[in-house]
Amino acid sequence: MTGGGRTRPWRRAIRVGVALAAGIVVVVAGANGTLWALSSGHRHDVASAPAAPVVIVPGAKVGPDGSPLAYLRGRLDVAIELARAGKVREILLSGDAGGTSGDEIASMRRYLLDNGIDPALIRSDGEGLSTWETCERARDRFGIERAIIVSQYRHLPRAVALCRAAGIDADGVVAYCECRRTTEVRNNFREWLAAPKAVARLLPR
Repeated sequence: MTGGGRTRPWRRAIRVGVALAAGIVVVVAGANGTLWALSSGHRHDVASAPAAPVVIVPGAKVGPDGSPLAYLRGRLDVAIELARAGKVREILLSGDAGGTSGDEIASMRRYLLDNGIDPALIRSDGEGLSTWETCERARDRFGIERAIIVSQYRHLPRAVALCRAAGIDADGVVAYCECRRTTEVRNNFREWLAAPKAVARLLPR
């Protein structure tokens, strides 16, 4: 307090900053909890996954040589397992065909073919620029009503919740990631922050 009994401006600023930070944490944590609740009962591993007509593989960055990086490779490996196990009949690749790191669709398709997947099983959407667009376009453009979507542990609740909100009876299967620790931390932090936007997308529905 100053001599006149007023709170020092810097103390007031600290209090406001702390209150704002606490509010942000509460909102983000609540949004993440909501996505986990909405996807409850719809997250599986390959062994426990129910059958579906198609598995959706969301895109991610590719390497300088055009090959999928670890994050994307993990998703593709799970899609391959599901196809080989007879749990899906088609694979929908959804990503950015003009991505800053390269053509995600071409990279994914090449990886699947190199691993023995029949090209007749592969469908592609080069305009799946976000998780929501991937789900919405799968429903509206490709007519998909039932699907499995594959992604890493932290992203999977958001992917499942958004696809279900888009009108797809979706289950999720967790993908592998032989990633560096820094990659995991960065992606997990990004997913944590992305939750409020996803929940806001769900609110009018």
